[in-house]
Amino acid sequence: MFLSALTILPGADHDEARKRMVAVDLAGRDIHDTAVLDAMLKVPRHLFVSPRYSALAYADQPLPIQAGQTISQPYVVALMTQSAKLHPGDRVLEIGTGSGYQAAVLAEIVKEVYTIEIIGILADSARGLLSRLGYKNVHVRHGDGYQGWAEAGPFDAILVTAAAPKIPEPLIDQLKMGGRIVMPLGGEFQVQDLLLITKTPGGLQKRNITGVRFVPMTGDVRNE
Repeated sequence: MFLSALTILPGADHDEARKRMVAVDLAGRDIHDTAVLDAMLKVPRHLFVSPRYSALAYADQPLPIQAGQTISQPYVVALMTQSAKLHPGDRVLEIGTGSGYQAAVLAEIVKEVYTIEIIGILADSARGLLSRLGYKNVHVRHGDGYQGWAEAGPFDAILVTAAAPKIPEPLIDQLKMGGRIVMPLGGEFQVQDLLLITKTPGGLQKRNITGVRFVPMTGDVRNE
C-alpha cells in the first residue's frame, strides 16, 4: 500500500469524508436506522485511528490500531449497532473496547455504555480519548470481557467485537429478558457468523446476519 505517502486530511476534509461515508457506505447500503446514521455522522473516526492512517479513517475498511488489534470497518460497526435494536434509555455492554470507536457510537444513541478491554494499553488509551471527547456516559474497564460486568447489569444489549468459539455464559446471565447480543461466532482463521441472539423465556433465539472476520476473543473463553 501507499500509506507512507498519505497526508493527514485537514478538519474540513475529514468532515466531508465522514458525510460521504455515511451517505454512500452506510445509507447507500442497508443501514437505515436514523439514530445509527446520526451517531456515525457525529463521531470523529479519524481520532480513533493512529495519525499514520488518518487519511483512510473514513474509507470502509478496518485499520490497524495498537497492540496488533484493529478498528472495524464503518459498515460493520453500523451493522452491529443497527442489529442490536437500541433505544435511548438502554444500558449496553461492549466486549472489546479497542480504540473506543464503537463505544463512542453507542454513547451517541443509548443512556449508558459499559465497555471492557483485555489489553491494558488499549483500555487506558480509549478511556482517555473518550473522556477528552466528553463521553461521560461511557465506562471503561480493563479486564476479561468473557466475565462481563455483573455489577452493572443486567443489560438491554451486549455487543462483542471479537470472535468467540461459543457464546459466553456470563454474558447470557447478564442480559435482560428480551435483550440482544450481537457477536461474531467462530474460529480465528475462518469466516465467522455475525449473530443476533435474543434472550426469550423459551431460550436463545439466533439469527445469522452475515459473514465477518474479527480478531479472536482471548482470556477465559479459550480455557473452557
